[in-house]
Amino acid sequence: MKSKRARLQITLWHYLRSFLVLYLCLFAGNLISALLPFAVPGSIVGLLILFGLLAFQLIPLRWVKPGANILLKNMTLLFIPIGVAVMNYYDLLSQQLFPIVLASVVSTFGVMALVAYCSHYVHRERIIVGAKPDIVEDVVEKTQQKDDDTALSEKKKC
Repeated sequence: MKSKRARLQITLWHYLRSFLVLYLCLFAGNLISALLPFAVPGSIVGLLILFGLLAFQLIPLRWVKPGANILLKNMTLLFIPIGVAVMNYYDLLSQQLFPIVLASVVSTFGVMALVAYCSHYVHRERIIVGAKPDIVEDVVEKTQQKDDDTALSEKKKC
């Protein structure tokens, strides 16, 4: 009987610690957001703080995981206030529908283009620093061959 009670207490502690870390990041983000000279949502700043803490391994993932899992499982409940707000401001939103849709489409294609460019830049072939010269020459030759093949295929299309 005592072991079940101990396991329950440990589980409750894990959930409490998880929500405590999440809320501390949220409150820190709200505080920093209030101090900034420009408008940034405090929840976004809090998420960036949490990301930094996890990325630099200042806190272990197991401290955050139980609470994050609960929030993700009940994500639909978090959208109810947004749905009610949309219903309350339906008249205003319907009057401004074209600018909203236009901004959404333009920003979507802009983000897609930026991600494509960054992906192309990151995944390009590069010369390996410190590699043997024959390997470097092979990489340079392959890159030149690909460029020539691309140029030839583009000429054939025209």
